[in-house]
Amino acid sequence: MADLKSQTPTQTLDVLGRVCPFPLVLTKKTIEKAEAGTLLKVLCDAPASAEDTIPKYCEKNNYPYELIKIEDKGYWEIYIKKS
Repeated sequence: MADLKSQTPTQTLDVLGRVCPFPLVLTKKTIEKAEAGTLLKVLCDAPASAEDTIPKYCEKNNYPYELIKIEDKGYWEIYIKKS
């Protein structure tokens, strides 16, 4: 897995407070509109989306991603590279 966290994101998507499936839907729409090479940072506090649906979407589409749980804040940062 690439070290995406150390790179500056091209775009940030805040889906905090949204419940499944909206984080995945909004992530898909944002990635589809983005140019190749875009590094998207997604802020997500829905466990099912952060740990399951968004990573599966990335794997299915061969998008490198990095998932980081921010324990003290209760959300995840998901870095997705559109190839």
